[in-house]
Amino acid sequence: MGLFTPKRVQGLIIAAVVMIVDQFVKWFVLAVLELRQVGVVDLLPFFDLRYAENRGISYGLLTADSLEGRIGLFLLTGIIALGVLIWMFRENKMGDIVALALVLGGALGNIIDRVRFTYVVDYADFHLGTWRPFAVFNVADAAISAGVVLLLARSLFISEKPRDEGKDYQAGAATENK
Repeated sequence: MGLFTPKRVQGLIIAAVVMIVDQFVKWFVLAVLELRQVGVVDLLPFFDLRYAENRGISYGLLTADSLEGRIGLFLLTGIIALGVLIWMFRENKMGDIVALALVLGGALGNIIDRVRFTYVVDYADFHLGTWRPFAVFNVADAAISAGVVLLLARSLFISEKPRDEGKDYQAGAATENK
């Protein structure tokens, strides 16, 4: 069957598209909108573009301010991305491949930021008044979150067993008894 099945190639394409879209939007908010200098662009009553530098992982965990910390965080996220890639190549179901591709593409987008800037550029700020249910995030973060939610939903709600398994077992047992 081979390593590069059509489904896996599609997964790689999805990951590449996520990474490219993430980098394009980051370029746009930094170079065109100059968000780093502007700080905040009010768009909707519940959504702003707000410049933020994430020097850690999700929600600022594992903040890395030293060179050693940044290298360690880069290596950790790189190992995780490699693990996701290997996992994606072991899957055969398109739903799982899509979910893993979203995670992989998002991870790669954020890794590129770590190489370019030593931090991840965040800009999307959803809020209800002063209440912010999420930290400021980016396309890569959204793709990672969507991929993880999709993986969890698939693992919780999609059965691996064929629906007619009970019928096959009963039919086989009836044949053996004759």
